[in-house]
Amino acid sequence: MLFDLDGVLTSTAAIHADAWKRMFDAYLRQRDGTGFTPFDIDRDYKRYVDGKPRYDGVRSFLTSREITLPDGDPSEAPGDHSVCALGNRKDALVQTAIDAGQVEAFEGSIKWARKLRDDGFKLAVVSSSRNCAQVLRAAGIDDLFSARIDGETLIQLSLPGKPAPDAFLKAAVELGVPAARAVVVEDAISGVEAGHAGSFGLVIGVDREGGGHGAALRAHGAHFVVRDLGELL
Repeated sequence: MLFDLDGVLTSTAAIHADAWKRMFDAYLRQRDGTGFTPFDIDRDYKRYVDGKPRYDGVRSFLTSREITLPDGDPSEAPGDHSVCALGNRKDALVQTAIDAGQVEAFEGSIKWARKLRDDGFKLAVVSSSRNCAQVLRAAGIDDLFSARIDGETLIQLSLPGKPAPDAFLKAAVELGVPAARAVVVEDAISGVEAGHAGSFGLVIGVDREGGGHGAALRAHGAHFVVRDLGELL
């Protein structure tokens, strides 16, 4: 069982969405003035940044607005002069939210995951977030998983992020199972695309929002969709 983190196991998807909006709106307001077109969580977040590694998300959204910035370096301080600086500016907002205790685990997800583990399933968490380990600890669920493939792993191994399947495929290897015998659990379009691209045995979509997101998850690779993983107990 290969679980995404944000929006599947923990409430951090909302934290990330809010941080992306605050960061991009501040940047666009400074760049374009008061008449700027705001970052839209329903449209821009899901289409361009949800589930992707941080700097890939920045590039994707900027490209959608026909904005070009230099990549910069991940060691840069938060700012607005490069892709990395903007990404680090967003990450600083996420860190503040985590430190403030805003991370919560979804009860239904955790009950189902614990039941799967008790029944002998091997569990891994697969996330593009470089804060994955910190979030798992904050939510008190770091004991659940035998493997963790996260944003730090992607950098260390030079793996592409979602929608490429490489992170999920690496997790399956870590658990010692072929992709055809593994299940991907995702709430992001890029995540279900990764599950589909990797030919995993089953791709479960999680739609906590409604409003057509479930249909989009199915269209992009989910075999079926639930509103809450507790439905599967």
